[in-house]
Amino acid sequence: MVSVQQQPNPQPYPVPGPPPQPADPRAGIEEAMNGLENLDEVPLSEHVERFDAVHTELTFALSSIDKV
Repeated sequence: MVSVQQQPNPQPYPVPGPPPQPADPRAGIEEAMNGLENLDEVPLSEHVERFDAVHTELTFALSSIDKV
């Protein structure tokens, strides 16, 4: 009996054209900042999570700035 070894599927060829544009680093800032609205109505235990989300988005945006 002869065993046939399956060949792995070849990787698709790159799509011609310009490289994909990176996501806009400012896109998540507004959404994260909206999480700070009405913060006085949110339990204190949730404040750190909301501040962390804003900090993360701002850090991403600032690290994406090139030659500014």
